[in-house]
Amino acid sequence: MIKLIPLLLLVSVSAYSKSKLPEQFVVLNDYLPTANYDIRYATNNNFVGLPVTGYKAPLCIIERQAAKALAVVNNQLLKDKMRLKIFDCYRPEKAVDHFMRWVDDKNDQTTKQDYYPNLEKLALKGGYIAERSGHSRGFTVDLTIEVLNESGEYTEMDMGAPFDFFDSISNTLSDLITATQLENRLVLKRIMLENGFSDYPMEWWHFTHKSDPQTDYWNFDVQPYAFN
Repeated sequence: MIKLIPLLLLVSVSAYSKSKLPEQFVVLNDYLPTANYDIRYATNNNFVGLPVTGYKAPLCIIERQAAKALAVVNNQLLKDKMRLKIFDCYRPEKAVDHFMRWVDDKNDQTTKQDYYPNLEKLALKGGYIAERSGHSRGFTVDLTIEVLNESGEYTEMDMGAPFDFFDSISNTLSDLITATQLENRLVLKRIMLENGFSDYPMEWWHFTHKSDPQTDYWNFDVQPYAFN
């Protein structure tokens, strides 16, 4: 007797088997399992307020050289009872297009209080939300540090402003934060710079690896792939 394979399973397997991750990329969740992953754009918990186009799974996909550097960073942090918490990595161009549609929609103000309370929405264009993002090249990552507490739980280091909070208080050297919060940001900045990343002064969480040739922009989805 021939055993029939459910159609849904057949379609699912077929979809992934035909999709291959470009060889210079890795899924960091698999490559670096000791970090924490909170990929916001695959959820409703982001400034758009719903899953972003192109994010079909909460995965960090990133270029191999940047992945190796992040592994070194995380291993260094683990020695001091800390670890990386990663919010975003490679970002498809279709996701950037979604951001632009969102920022141009003046009627959608549902996330204003949480993400840009002191700015008009259109003021986000340029410095915070650009028509092209370095994330789409695959060498850029948004992250923070978590610290292991006495209860055996990891908690985010106090950076004075949350990820994707669009305001001058998110500038790395903002004078609106405490001395402790500034030092925490500098701890993150120092370890990232020491391992080959450059920072973005407007956003304390944003870093790009020095190997970025600043050429190719990609548009494949953030999803599981048959071959990584």
